[in-house]
Amino acid sequence: MPRYYFGTQIGEVHITDPSGQQLRDADHAWQTARDTIMATLREAKDQPRLFSAVLVVTDEDGEIVFEFPFAEAMALETTQDAVLH
Repeated sequence: MPRYYFGTQIGEVHITDPSGQQLRDADHAWQTARDTIMATLREAKDQPRLFSAVLVVTDEDGEIVFEFPFAEAMALETTQDAVLH
């Protein structure tokens, strides 16, 4: 299984993920990224700077697989909670 690393970019500050996680594929990494962002936002309620943060997911070679803005994860969470009928 491939290993994915979940670093956080907040402005000029980059917080690395030294260990990463072995996951099935990039789709599983995306789900893990979304869950990680939502957990971070729940734990750090009074941290408005997180709204501009981005989770940068890289592979074992250090190549960026995708970038997931925290604001996008919040928008997805709001959409999923909405009544669609």
